Amino acid sequence: MNSVGDLGLFGPDSITWKVHKEPIVTMGGLRSLYLQALHPRAVAAIAQNSGYKADPWGRFERTSAYVGTILYGTMAEVELAASRVRRMHSQMRATDPRTGETFRIDEPELLRWVHVAEVESFLTTARRAGLELTDAEVDGYYTEQLRAAEMIGLNPGTVPGTAAEVAAYYAEIRPELAMTKESAETAFFLTVPPVPGNWGSRSLRLGLTLGPTRWAYFGIAGTALALLPPWARKMYGGLGWPTTDKSADLSVRGLRLLIKATLPAVPAQYRVAPMRQAALERVGIA
Repeated sequence: MNSVGDLGLFGPDSITWKVHKEPIVTMGGLRSLYLQALHPRAVAAIAQNSGYKADPWGRFERTSAYVGTILYGTMAEVELAASRVRRMHSQMRATDPRTGETFRIDEPELLRWVHVAEVESFLTTARRAGLELTDAEVDGYYTEQLRAAEMIGLNPGTVPGTAAEVAAYYAEIRPELAMTKESAETAFFLTVPPVPGNWGSRSLRLGLTLGPTRWAYFGIAGTALALLPPWARKMYGGLGWPTTDKSADLSVRGLRLLIKATLPAVPAQYRVAPMRQAALERVGIA
């Protein structure tokens, strides 16, 4: 089958491609994991079914590959990747630590929470880093992402598709969120993950490694936490003050500017994500 010109789910004229052109959006993925961990059933499903503690960087690469495929893959690639994820999820179960109830991890309520937390985090991170979007473009991004929600098995009619609907959804679900033991363990792991051996940092007695890369990651993780909504930061024991939001904005804007300043020194083949580059070439842009 000839895939030349295949736009996939979105395409070059989409708000989605505009948002995800920004490398800083990767931080939004980390923010979303902190946010997702505040849902007791969602974090239980992750903790009980995922090998993220044994192979965090492998899981990160697999998740990144899936997101990249949804964003930039051909329709055949998108459908194949999504069907694999749906099949895998359909076979998984978890136990609610509060009630002892066994549940499927592909329950629509859980899939919807993960989807909304993820896309809202991507968009919020990009905007707070300085990407200028109109209100119509913001709503357009959420509406476009309904296609991604449908690919994981959700009825798009049940998923927030505008900024106002996302805000209303958060207000509605907040009473269900809580800081649990698994939330705390997940957040700590996200903040202090084991580093790959090739990072070249020196080991300390506590089993942590603190080199330049580790300290840089601490800064990224701290900024991701600070970018959470005030109510979510409070659940983690942080501050909900407006000044914290301002500090987070300054930090993420600085990181975006730093990335833009250093990109020219990066070899050309690494300046654009391979999947995005392949998509651009496929539609005749690069």
